[in-house]
Amino acid sequence: MNTTQGGWSTPPQDPERAAHNRKVLIALVAGALLFVAVSAISVGIVAQDLSKDVVGTATAAQHTSQLPSVPAGVTDSGAVRTGDPGAQVVVRVVADLQCPACQGFEQANAKVLEDAAATGAAIIEYNVISFLDRASTTQYSSRAGNASYCVGEADPSKYQAWFAMMFDQQPAEGGDGLTDGRLIEIANEAGYTDPAVAQCITDRKYDGYLRAKTQEIIASGIRSTPSVFVNGEQVADAEQLFAKDGLAPLITAAR
Repeated sequence: MNTTQGGWSTPPQDPERAAHNRKVLIALVAGALLFVAVSAISVGIVAQDLSKDVVGTATAAQHTSQLPSVPAGVTDSGAVRTGDPGAQVVVRVVADLQCPACQGFEQANAKVLEDAAATGAAIIEYNVISFLDRASTTQYSSRAGNASYCVGEADPSKYQAWFAMMFDQQPAEGGDGLTDGRLIEIANEAGYTDPAVAQCITDRKYDGYLRAKTQEIIASGIRSTPSVFVNGEQVADAEQLFAKDGLAPLITAAR
């Protein structure tokens, strides 16, 4: 089930926290209402259990002892990195490609992040996770997340253009989602023409890895998407996240 916190999509929480969450649900809803004006997306908080297969899809990696395939070049947290490795500033973006609030963040900050990577001002880490499969009829969240790894390992320098295109064409929640064929077309349009990328998308090569990293990231304390960090410090100001070029002053201040 898709859940939003004032437009911020909220991943399923660890079952051990369920009892506590029920006690603070009213307070969370009250806090969430503060963000409605920022995102203009409906508010709703529903506690979910990872054991109910919200994340990812059934694959061999889920049911056997085989380790999932690991994409090349990703960080320990499973992020795709782009930009100058020697940059003093690291911006980390945690997002689900089905998340409407993530689309709003990307559209507000895409140019800032692209310029920061291109000029060496910052290295950008994109942690795409998948917990919104139930927001489409075709498990679009995990299929798009898998595609993120397919293109990211092929050429990180083209990743930001692909990322922006994916949000420009984000399907509405509750629908069919983009087909695998359309995902391949978007990859081609972003410069990923190697047939191996298309095969990776159709085979869902990194589905198991995506699911494992999603669970790790949620367990680490991520409670909403987008979650954005500058040099390890989370950006807590929602208005700044969704403001046009809102991350620019934070990147400048961190240098």
